[in-house]
Amino acid sequence: MTAAVFGHDGPWTEEEYLALGETQQRVELFDGSLHVTPAPTPRHQNISGELRAALRLPARAAGLHVLEAVNVRLRPGRIPIPDLVITGPIDFDELNVEARDVRLVCEIISPSNAATDKVLKMHYYAAAGIEWYLLIEQENGTLHLHRRHHSHYKEQSVTKPGQVLELTEPVRATIRPEDLVP
Repeated sequence: MTAAVFGHDGPWTEEEYLALGETQQRVELFDGSLHVTPAPTPRHQNISGELRAALRLPARAAGLHVLEAVNVRLRPGRIPIPDLVITGPIDFDELNVEARDVRLVCEIISPSNAATDKVLKMHYYAAAGIEWYLLIEQENGTLHLHRRHHSHYKEQSVTKPGQVLELTEPVRATIRPEDLVP
């Protein structure tokens, strides 16, 4: 289907991927293959926006940035589009944010691609050296915070509605699951 949509045969290079420009779908590059997903739901976008709002001031205070849905180059030919990232100083005019500049990556788990977020991306983000990985369940906002341990992540905490996540790294922030969901 992807070849038919984009008129392309065979593996994709990073240059060909970047030449696509903006598309209606979310298009990610994984080792020569495109991963295409539909636009996020309003619920997904609400969670993303509320999380960004909760992290904006703490990130600024730490000299960091909070960005939604940007290309993150994990290595050549591997460019996912996480739902949200916290970065150090970056060049805002570059097409990609480099993994070395990402302090925390967040994915809001969509029912249609839960395995991608919980397995594939988790593995790729850890291998790229991103220290923190936050997974959020769409139904109720439950937060799963993971920290990198060698080449994989270990779950540090699970925060359910009625509980509070007190982040201390890479920023100091308080997040309540019920504040994220509509």
